[in-house]
Amino acid sequence: MRHPLHPALVHFPVACWSLAVLTDFGSLHFGEAAWSWSGGLLAVGCVMAVLAVLAGMVELARVPEGAALRDAYWHMGAMLIAQAVFTTRLLLRLDHRTPLAPNTVSLLLDAGGFLALAVGGWFGGRLAHGHGIGRG
Repeated sequence: MRHPLHPALVHFPVACWSLAVLTDFGSLHFGEAAWSWSGGLLAVGCVMAVLAVLAGMVELARVPEGAALRDAYWHMGAMLIAQAVFTTRLLLRLDHRTPLAPNTVSLLLDAGGFLALAVGGWFGGRLAHGHGIGRG
């Protein structure tokens, strides 16, 4: 694959989930004006993450054995944890399709999901910049 699809798709869940965390924590100061954006951002991030995972699984076959493949597995594991946490966060913020304001549990999920996202992104960066994976 000359231009892999996975690196192009990952920007959407990373941006959406990061902004959802920002809006949820911003709601502590700005109230509903901030957290009202979170649901849509989480939903778009979760849908795009599924597409990014599928593209990543196709491209995993091209990762060479050794350190690069080990980093790919760490990247994949951390990102799947982030996806599970943010999907859980999305489902918990709804009450019969009515969005709920963030509470302590949702903010803890936001923080945990963001941490997993950062770790997964770091390993993704190692794959691209350290191992040269995904360069056209």
